[in-house]
Amino acid sequence: MKMFVRLLAAGALALSISAAADARPFTARDMVTLDRLSDPRVSPDGKLVIYSRRVADWDANKAKTELWLIDLSGKTPAAPRRLDASDGGGVSSARWGADGHSLYFLSSRSGSMQVWRADVGAAGASQVTNLPFDVGGFKTSKDGKKLLVSMAVFPDCDTLQCTADRLAGRKAQKTTGVVYDRLFVRHWDEWADGTRNHLFVLTFDEKGIKADGPVAVMKGFDGDTPSKPFGDETEFGFTPDGAEIWFSARLAGRSEAWSTNFDLYGGKADGTGQLTNFTEGNKAWDTGAAFSPDGRYVAYRAMRRSGFEADRWQILIHDNTTNTERPLAADWDRSADSIVWSPDGKTIYTTAGDVGQVRIFAIDVKTGKVKALTGPGHVGGFDVGPKGIVYAHDTLAGPAQLFFISSKGGKPVQLTNANAQQLADIEFGAFEQFSFPGWNGETVHGYLVKPVGFDPAKRYPVAFLIHGGPQGSFGNLFHYRWNAQTYAGAGYAVVMIDFHGSTGYGQAFTDSISGHWGDRPLEDLQKGWAYALQTYGFLDGDRACALGGSYGGFMVNWIAGKWNEPWKCLVNHDGVFDTRFMAYSTEELWFTEWENGGTPWTPGATYTTFNPADHVGNWTVPMMVIHGGRDYRVPLEEGIAAFTALQRRGVESRFLYFPEENHWVLKPQNSVQWHDEVLGWLNAHTKP
Repeated sequence: MKMFVRLLAAGALALSISAAADARPFTARDMVTLDRLSDPRVSPDGKLVIYSRRVADWDANKAKTELWLIDLSGKTPAAPRRLDASDGGGVSSARWGADGHSLYFLSSRSGSMQVWRADVGAAGASQVTNLPFDVGGFKTSKDGKKLLVSMAVFPDCDTLQCTADRLAGRKAQKTTGVVYDRLFVRHWDEWADGTRNHLFVLTFDEKGIKADGPVAVMKGFDGDTPSKPFGDETEFGFTPDGAEIWFSARLAGRSEAWSTNFDLYGGKADGTGQLTNFTEGNKAWDTGAAFSPDGRYVAYRAMRRSGFEADRWQILIHDNTTNTERPLAADWDRSADSIVWSPDGKTIYTTAGDVGQVRIFAIDVKTGKVKALTGPGHVGGFDVGPKGIVYAHDTLAGPAQLFFISSKGGKPVQLTNANAQQLADIEFGAFEQFSFPGWNGETVHGYLVKPVGFDPAKRYPVAFLIHGGPQGSFGNLFHYRWNAQTYAGAGYAVVMIDFHGSTGYGQAFTDSISGHWGDRPLEDLQKGWAYALQTYGFLDGDRACALGGSYGGFMVNWIAGKWNEPWKCLVNHDGVFDTRFMAYSTEELWFTEWENGGTPWTPGATYTTFNPADHVGNWTVPMMVIHGGRDYRVPLEEGIAAFTALQRRGVESRFLYFPEENHWVLKPQNSVQWHDEVLGWLNAHTKP
């Protein structure tokens, strides 16, 4: 039975989908120059909210981050104001001090990334740390007397000076050859230099940081905290009494490149004694410990299948008094993200993907009962205070704004109206969620975004967007790389299918793509395309192009050989061309080995079952290939090989190369160039 859901309201977001009569369409230049709000943090007394505001500098081709404050103490929230602490250099990771009015944050204004402190009631900021290396992350103890920082050091060095001397010695060498004896040799967009992210404890007194630090608490540990490349402060911290530290890490050894066995470790904050592995029995991923307000319980997230990075994140609760452990909401078929306790310790809050949305959920610690607190849209970050929750929320109809939900219930209150002036004359395309029977007759969801200035009497060309991951989702969110509104603003209708393998629809749905990259998702895309053409008469099926990145780029390459009939053109960004060679050249081997059922030499593995390179003989549709020079996840040679195949076959093709970009295109002007080239390619092939 077909189900159709209309989501024009998109929750509480106040930005209008359609603007005034003289409105103009949304462009890529608009997208990259929007201010981006994130990381809200509520003060201990619940009266203030600090958050980050990313501001793009078009001329400098980069962005900086500012700190903004909202006062919630009045009957109505005060207008946000920018903090003077933002002056003098970029800032990030602002966190409240134990006193409730001071802020700690990271800034590179002194020449390297260090911890700084500011008082919300005073001007300026003071430098807290003056360490020889960049601080990658930090945490303060509950009593405010200790600081835990992460720095990249050589794990076999006993002192920071040892690392400094070794780095200086390397710089002085005339030779440039580097010898490796194990993987990783490179990861994401950097080559390994032998350093590891390690934790150090510094102690405060009335005069500032004591001179006897920093104390190394991970001496000799061959692993990273935070993990590379995307780890953060949720992977380490102090125990409530500040006497010990904990962290999540994976022992490297020779299996690091194909292991997802992260464990929770603990040790004394003074650096004495041995580290303890608290989750040694679980050979999959453990991370994100969060202590209850009274310190009795520790909640953390764990996967159960080793080697599978898209396994379900289950919340576990450990009782420190009885030394027992239990799963929380064991039957809740969603994958939990970061964990935050309520002030009374009775509720755990988390976010999770949910049928094309990302919502905040409240989970009763005693009963495991789960309740969704937010409606349609995407929650990008949140924090819990004594009076309620502050969260960042965006949709397909507009970028993130901050909202407040009272712990007493009621409707969300919008706290910000960022980008109001820039978006005042912008019209966004209306959007709808739909569903249809996909592979195995199971329900599959998708989104349709109408072109700006939509006229039901007209027929429109189509941009068919295919998400990466593949365990990901093109749901109800405002994406800053694959933004559906940039295509709607250019006159295209947009169709996006959350095929089997997508997240937010239950773990079995996510699991179903492993070993089936080329059949089940392709069937969903084919059936979703047929459903969209049948349902939306304004879609011009003779003027459609398919686009995708990463796994989406793989699928574009696969479509080129297996389903090229509907498409006037294709766009492959950083896509896998040869699955077998990819297995030998990518860095995180656990991913490709899990998805293909083993190593390339494992009998029965699917490397040759769904290999686009084996079907180049069927390639006829014009394709644009895009790749970044620092993409080590899907190496550059995959893009060059696809372009070579197209050229050798005489198929119309272009190759767009960004030497300094990684798996993503991040620089503002590069992003606009990307969109200009892609839309130019689509326009050239979808003319009436």
